[in-house]
Amino acid sequence: MGERAGKRAGKWVDGTGTLAVGAPAREVPLEVAASYRARRRGLLGRDGITGALLIVRTNSVHTFGMRFPIDVAYLDGSLTVRSVVTMRPGRLGMIRPRGRHVLEAEAGAMAGWGLEPGVRVRVDLTGD
Repeated sequence: MGERAGKRAGKWVDGTGTLAVGAPAREVPLEVAASYRARRRGLLGRDGITGALLIVRTNSVHTFGMRFPIDVAYLDGSLTVRSVVTMRPGRLGMIRPRGRHVLEAEAGAMAGWGLEPGVRVRVDLTGD
């Protein structure tokens, strides 16, 4: 499907699928939050996540109300990682002017996947 597979007819949609990281590609379970409601909720109220959550059309996140620390990767428009930070609950992330999307996972997961600045990821959504 390619790097922009999270889009359908030119527009991002909520869904599930996989995130491909690195070469050879490592596939990670993925949820995509594209609607206002899904983006606003994010990982709030959860005790953890298997894989990652891609929040589209945002360049900043917070962890107020979170129950666990998270890794946050800021992605540009071509889904290339600009920066990766770990955030504890109750924090406000800095705005990343060149960021277009945010990828969230449990703290420590991204290092295990080899996700670091300069790595380009691919999003493949499962057909609904």
